[in-house]
Amino acid sequence: MVLSTYLLALIFIWAGMACDQHMFDSHVDYCLSDFNKSMETSGYQDSCPWPTVKRIYNELTICVDNGANKSLRKGHGFVKDRVFLEVHKMYFRHCGQVQDPPLTALIMLIAPVIIVTLFLPILCVNLTTWNTDKANTLGL
Repeated sequence: MVLSTYLLALIFIWAGMACDQHMFDSHVDYCLSDFNKSMETSGYQDSCPWPTVKRIYNELTICVDNGANKSLRKGHGFVKDRVFLEVHKMYFRHCGQVQDPPLTALIMLIAPVIIVTLFLPILCVNLTTWNTDKANTLGL
């Protein structure tokens, strides 16, 4: 009986079904404490902090993955996903919002198109009449 229980426990461990939830939770808490300290200075409350915190986020990902591997949570990605879902709700809620560019940027993008559209017919008329005017002066 003891041998069959031992073999069953080994099978669960090998299959990734048995895990140490407390060890995983404590490791995630450690990772999140470092991440939270780093995010305090990012200004995430006002705007999307993504480009500046990419390195810190990658370190959090590695730390949580290491914790999952140590606690034998290899096949349970949904537990890791739940951790990152909470991180995204907390720190990256402004990242999905699309903002209009400033007015000066819009003017810089649109003005050349308008200028070319207005002056192209004038240029074409001048080029075609210039050739005919030149031919008339030469008597052709």
